[in-house]
Amino acid sequence: MNSPFNFIKTADRVTIRYGFWPCGGNRRNATVLLLNGRAEFMEKHLETVRELNQRGADVYSLDWRGQGGSTRLLLNPQKGHVGSYEDYLNDLSVFYRGVLCSGDIKKPLIFLAHSMGGHMALRFLYAYPAAVSRAVLLSPMIDIHTAPWPVCIARAMTFVAMKIGWADRYCFGSRDYSVLREKFENNLLTSDPGRFFDAQKAIAVSPHLATGGVTWGWLYAAFCSIDSLRDPECVKQIKTPVLMVCAQNDRIVSRKAQERLSAQLPDCRLKVIPGARHEILKETDTLRAVFWEAFDRFVNLQNAVSGL
Repeated sequence: MNSPFNFIKTADRVTIRYGFWPCGGNRRNATVLLLNGRAEFMEKHLETVRELNQRGADVYSLDWRGQGGSTRLLLNPQKGHVGSYEDYLNDLSVFYRGVLCSGDIKKPLIFLAHSMGGHMALRFLYAYPAAVSRAVLLSPMIDIHTAPWPVCIARAMTFVAMKIGWADRYCFGSRDYSVLREKFENNLLTSDPGRFFDAQKAIAVSPHLATGGVTWGWLYAAFCSIDSLRDPECVKQIKTPVLMVCAQNDRIVSRKAQERLSAQLPDCRLKVIPGARHEILKETDTLRAVFWEAFDRFVNLQNAVSGL
């Protein structure tokens, strides 16, 4: 059986792993680019890939630099690090131009993006206004929770850490991945005990997929990119129709920031899923059904056309 995975190089010699899962048969209605979140990898979302295939969508996805099967950036490959979110945007741009634009993809092209992936989807929609027909953003990282510190303190600590040359060091509370610390009880990601362990099962098979916490450099880059989305005039330039799906009980990213941005976007529908935690695609069947109903109504793959 052929592997769904392939690789593409960026100008700064970073190798980006990407995947392609065709829906098969004569049911090709669209192409979905699935953008995962920080520390994630494609194998974590294969259930969602299958569900998209069943809807007649060819699916592409990729691992961001510094995680999954893409190039790790530091001597300790566990550290979640990036120099700038411009690097993430460049990875996505290289993939778009080098893979999607050069291939015979079935239009319309639709983004399905989670958390940090949702943040980068917005950055891409601003940079490439005509590239995507519709975008579905799940728990997008418009702003982050910084508990136990107030955000002003977290930003100040990050600024100081960068000034004293700690960009490559783990920020306070971050460390290498350990399966022994992955406990379902009191987790902030999902209320589904089965899907909670999907990532751990994949890492057990392929340990190189694991990523630990973030560096001060990653956190500083995140704050800088978050600030770039706070300009209302910039946000108003994102004309692509957007469905923003928020988790009511999200304690990873800010729902208030999502609601604020959704009101600024020219064409955005907001859907809050009651009882859901941060990882909506990993939630219970009942909560996922609420998402899929909203997705199907917004995207309408059965009647998709290139002008959608």
